[in-house]
Amino acid sequence: MKRLFTKYGLIALAASTTVAVLLCLITFFSNNTPLLNSIVGTVSSPFRALSTSISDWIEDKQRYRDEFDALKEENAALKLQIAQMEEALRQAEVDSEENETLRRLLDLRQQRRDLDWESALIIQRDVSNWASTLTLNVGTAYGAEVGDCVITDAGFLVGVITDAGVNWSTCTTVVDTETSIGAKIFRTGEVAVAQGDFALMEGNELKLNYLTAGAAPQVGDLVVTSGLGGYYPSRLPIGYVKEVKTDDSGLAQYAILRPAAELAELKQVFIVKDFTVVD
Repeated sequence: MKRLFTKYGLIALAASTTVAVLLCLITFFSNNTPLLNSIVGTVSSPFRALSTSISDWIEDKQRYRDEFDALKEENAALKLQIAQMEEALRQAEVDSEENETLRRLLDLRQQRRDLDWESALIIQRDVSNWASTLTLNVGTAYGAEVGDCVITDAGFLVGVITDAGVNWSTCTTVVDTETSIGAKIFRTGEVAVAQGDFALMEGNELKLNYLTAGAAPQVGDLVVTSGLGGYYPSRLPIGYVKEVKTDDSGLAQYAILRPAAELAELKQVFIVKDFTVVD
């Protein structure tokens, strides 16, 4: 843009200078001879018009350049304002998520006074056809031990600690094939066992086995931890019944469960270090 103005500006300057010289000559001769004055006036008219056109063109180009520069500055200011607004929006979303988490934790503390837990962040995931585990940034230094339950901020069961170091621990999730937890159908009180299954793990599902004949659950039933034996806290939501099936023998039924915890979305979990046994 600057090169364009330099090129055409020089041409316009040269043209203006030429016209100005011609006008000076015309004016000089027109003041000395009346007849020549008339001729000169006729001849000079196009040059005067050209001079005006050139002046107007230069003013237009200068005005365009000024407006262009002003628009660039305004555009830069608007981009900065948009960036600041986007950052404020992202921060508001983070604050909203934190507030929601704190609200759920407050509700959980009020509802589950029998639980004592430690917050932990997920620092690694191992989700494959063979395993479904989470590595946490909290270990034995903060009271985490093998056998501790891991829950979400809403109290949903995520899994169980199966290995622990000083500053880390491994949570085997509810869908892992190694998982086997005493369970209960919340609606009926029917006791069963929630177990990970190789064929279901890839689809993020698990089985509910050892159902009593004639007491099969219904689709949508909530399944919670039974708490029997005192190994794990009771009434922790494990999942919901997705489907009820009959095994290959045709004699027993089992249910397919969808975990209550959104395992793939988790960033923060809570290790239950201690709990009061509730009958």
